[in-house]
Amino acid sequence: MRLTIDTMTYGPDGLARTDEGKAVFVSGGLIGDTVEARITDDGPSFSRAVVEEVLEPSADRVQAPCPFIGMCGGCPWGGLSHESQLAVKEENLRSALTRIGKFSPEEVAELMRPIRHTKEPWGYRNKVELAPVREGGRFRLGMHGRDASQVIKVDSCPLFDKKHAKAIKAVTGALGFLGNSRDLELERVGIRSSRRTGALEIALWTPTGAFPRAQVSRVLSDAVRATSVVRVMSKGEKRARRVAGVEALAGEGSWTEKISEENMRLSAPSFFQVNTKAAEILIDLVMEALDPQPDEFGIDLYCGAGTFTLPLARRCDFVSAVESYGPAVRDLRRNLDIANLTNVDVIGGDAVREFPDEDADVLVVDPPRAGLAPEAIRLIASTSARDVAYVSCDPATLARDLRRFVEEGTFRPVWATPVDLFPQTFHCETVVRLTRAQSG
Repeated sequence: MRLTIDTMTYGPDGLARTDEGKAVFVSGGLIGDTVEARITDDGPSFSRAVVEEVLEPSADRVQAPCPFIGMCGGCPWGGLSHESQLAVKEENLRSALTRIGKFSPEEVAELMRPIRHTKEPWGYRNKVELAPVREGGRFRLGMHGRDASQVIKVDSCPLFDKKHAKAIKAVTGALGFLGNSRDLELERVGIRSSRRTGALEIALWTPTGAFPRAQVSRVLSDAVRATSVVRVMSKGEKRARRVAGVEALAGEGSWTEKISEENMRLSAPSFFQVNTKAAEILIDLVMEALDPQPDEFGIDLYCGAGTFTLPLARRCDFVSAVESYGPAVRDLRRNLDIANLTNVDVIGGDAVREFPDEDADVLVVDPPRAGLAPEAIRLIASTSARDVAYVSCDPATLARDLRRFVEEGTFRPVWATPVDLFPQTFHCETVVRLTRAQSG
């Protein structure tokens, strides 16, 4: 079937339409391509297809610095120019605000600000993860393909920090050697690096139980100059694995990154944005949205290890920070000690159940992809906060929640700024400023 790709979806695929107007999600197609595609799933309302041949390539196609584009799942948009990626991400946010948020085109035009981004569309990641696989009795590590069941052997990744580019080959080689001599029971391997601090951490995720600590530490230390090698032990059912503990095999036992004014130390299980420079844009936007004052009280919900808590605490009189994930809570307390900040109340628990009793002048929320629960929106509305900064990683749930805020009537969105934290992918962060609605 001959198709022309009209746009990119919020996902890896391009979107085309048949002569009859039926939507077709095309794997391997980029906006502007004319392709020969094979239908793989022909549903009643839409179809799915894969590109068999690019007949007329898009003017926005570029030569990516990675030979695994189209196979590896890390760079689904790697063949599309960065300028086109930015334009599509802006359009995806506009579309979500219109379709899901029910904002008018005029309201969306007033809300939307240009997308922010760094100068580095490649080499920006401070973290990569490798998946183990055993084929024909041989153990190896690689990266997940577009087909999640596929693992692709790689020696390097152009998305990863260039300063530690050789670490991937060194780690896969060392663990490949060990994994072929004994079963390490590896579930995944994480590599975190920082060009600013020089830190390089190797994290081995395994079940609890016996583990050849000394041998693994020795082999990895011979292969790569890591500042930290840790084992993250997990237990529970596959879909509900939880961290049972972290043990240092070599070095510092944690990873250090410098972001804006802060030096943050993080344990392997804790979340941290994979693009440090772009995360600094998020911080700047949150501070712009809130404009916190020295005599004000702040609340940080879903605060993690403190990316927004620390700069907020330096500007406010006091901050209540709420986080449910245990390792992140411990990292936050440690980062507050490093920063010598004593004006933060760290609250471990669910953001709704543990919503601070104290009132707030300013409030920041950075929820998971699922967005805010209705009760969280009601609790935020019950405060006397003048401004809220909403940091979102999903346009759909963001648009839904903004509509809920409008319907609740206490806060209204003033501006929305998308931030390209994940070049070569469809993912995009957004910071929205909400301010207290005028009564009457």
